[in-house]
Amino acid sequence: MVHVLLDDMPWVIQFLTYGLYLVSVAFGYFQEYFERFTHYLTKSKLENEIDYENGYAPLCNLNNLFFVKWSYRRVEDLFNRPVSGLPGAHIDVMMRQGDPMYNIPLKPDGTLKRCLNLGSYNYLGFAENDTKITDDVIATVQKYGTSGCSPRIQTGTTDLHRNLERTVADFVGKEEAIIFSMGYATNSTTIPSLVSKGDLIISDTLNHASIVVGCRSSGASIKVFKHNDPVHLDKVVRDAICEGQPRTHLPWGKILIVVEGIYSMEGEILKLREIIEVKKKYNCYLYVDEAHSIGAIGKTGRGISEYAGVNIDDIDIMMGTFTKSFASVGGYICSHKHIINHLRRTAFSSVDEFSMAPGCGQQVLSVIESLTGRDGTGDGARRLKQLADNVRFFRQGLTKRGFVVIGDDDSPVIPVMVIVPAKMSAFSRLCLERNVAVVIASYPATDLLLSRVRICVSAGHTRKDLEEALDVFTEVGDMCLLRYNKDSQYIITRD
Repeated sequence: MVHVLLDDMPWVIQFLTYGLYLVSVAFGYFQEYFERFTHYLTKSKLENEIDYENGYAPLCNLNNLFFVKWSYRRVEDLFNRPVSGLPGAHIDVMMRQGDPMYNIPLKPDGTLKRCLNLGSYNYLGFAENDTKITDDVIATVQKYGTSGCSPRIQTGTTDLHRNLERTVADFVGKEEAIIFSMGYATNSTTIPSLVSKGDLIISDTLNHASIVVGCRSSGASIKVFKHNDPVHLDKVVRDAICEGQPRTHLPWGKILIVVEGIYSMEGEILKLREIIEVKKKYNCYLYVDEAHSIGAIGKTGRGISEYAGVNIDDIDIMMGTFTKSFASVGGYICSHKHIINHLRRTAFSSVDEFSMAPGCGQQVLSVIESLTGRDGTGDGARRLKQLADNVRFFRQGLTKRGFVVIGDDDSPVIPVMVIVPAKMSAFSRLCLERNVAVVIASYPATDLLLSRVRICVSAGHTRKDLEEALDVFTEVGDMCLLRYNKDSQYIITRD
């Protein structure tokens, strides 16, 4: 596992990064005051002023947000890029024209650019038109329709949903499962059903936003521990037990540790074995989010528990989504039968949200059949091996070329450090010019000093695809001065 050490980062890079942000803020304030002064001289109305003529203030006006108006608009073309077609190994990016800085919105100009896709979570390549799976989905839609048009607790449950739940539970290795039609809601609406006031949640500092929302909605107390650090987790749990609840110091009703199998911004794989040791030591419950790990790691694609070689019974709640490796929508919770029955009655998504579309459910069923070999083709095992080979080849190739790559060697999420914000936008645009589509991430999604390119490798990529991508990265990396480790260990890293 490789990290970037902020404390040991060269002062030149820190100066450039902080300096560019300060210049951007200062320039934004200058433009803001200049705009106000201009409008004052011309007696014209500013965009963000209240329209007193009809008595209404703007219901939604992003111009009031300084960051959006003077920072985000400069790089708006890097985000929300529309695409056309399947999110396979290659993707058609819809090109746009406009200048948001001058209130000229970005609009598609009617042209498409065929690009190598290094941004989608299509880990096993099932999002492409596989003939057998596509035929199964079409047949299911013809039988069940496009939607259940009702929540699960009413008339939205079909025999297909029940079959899918049994199949998922068997695949994961738990007694029972419940499925939801939205992955985000799987976390945000089930955690409040598991803990409440008087309980304690101990969460990793880099957990996904859906987990954060679920924890805050629960009413339980929340503590955090350093990212993927079992030693610090042990200290947080021990101190929480010793201190008890705030003010009263009564014992906690229950303690729930919440972690992820693969952290999607860091490319790091959970230290599950050590986390379980802490969980057992203090009799806590363990909730593992497998959104990015299920189907992507493990010999048979069964996720972090198989990868780490632990007993599945040591994990109390197994959560996962169908939006990545399964190329569908929705999510699941696997646990003991009495816990799942409780969630069916109390989780908001089970009670109020419409059930998963039957076609999407069939997509998951067909993918699991392929991964388990029940389809008789061996295609699932081939895809798992192809993904693992692609991940190692691409990660090693980037490292040899001098890029700073963080995360675990077996993670299909490969973050490449950019650091300086100006390089982030230049890298993305130059890659797009060379027919490579990448995803960038920066503050506030990451630390101010840790802007990055987040690459997602797929089993659908060929060796030729990845070699071409490495050549483009090398060329653009030299143009943007991103090969920090080309000649020396310029940015300090550690395993």
